[in-house]
Amino acid sequence: MGRDGRVGRPLMSGRSRARAASLLLVLAAVVVVLGALAFHQSRAGSLDRAVDAAVIAGYGGHAAAAVWLAAPGAGLPAALCTAAVALACLAAGRTNGAVLAVGAVCLSVGAVEWVLKPLVGRTYDGFLAFPSGHTTTVFALAASVGVLVHPSSTHGAWRSRTAVAAAVVLACVVASAVIALRWHYFTDTVAGAAVGVGTATGLALVLDTPVARGLIARAASRVQGRQGA
Repeated sequence: MGRDGRVGRPLMSGRSRARAASLLLVLAAVVVVLGALAFHQSRAGSLDRAVDAAVIAGYGGHAAAAVWLAAPGAGLPAALCTAAVALACLAAGRTNGAVLAVGAVCLSVGAVEWVLKPLVGRTYDGFLAFPSGHTTTVFALAASVGVLVHPSSTHGAWRSRTAVAAAVVLACVVASAVIALRWHYFTDTVAGAAVGVGTATGLALVLDTPVARGLIARAASRVQGRQGA
């Protein structure tokens, strides 16, 4: 097996990379605009009030169910979901996919918790809320799955669509749950989704560069060498 074989095939095709770059600009604009509107606010906007009321009413006061549905976005459940995707990638010989899954979640959550929340300063019941960390986590993982299972041909396309659809549905459920629990406003979840998807997309572009692929291949080679020693 050649050194590049330890990395796995590129995460994106040439056409996908061009679309991904455009998507990144749109997502960045969404975060900037919503962040400016939410800057140092402690109340819901008109859009938040309309959507939040509908979501809260839809849950009908089932707070316990909402807590369970929000769980995949934080803590041990989020770590286990991320690890499962990463291990599946390693088993398939796609080291770059494992790096994408773990890196997208860690980088996006770090950006939210250490940069964006303190910078924007929006609060909900006294807690920093913009963007939603739960939503960021699940959308970063969903976007990573979308990149990883995108078929190179029509063969298996329905499986890929099913996997992506399931990941997106889970992410949307988590977003709705944190709104129902009154942890976040609707626009907090939109910004979280934008950060998560944007981070996964941007990282995929970086990991497809020759420099990144070389670094991953060398790291994988060293690990295999130690395991065989």
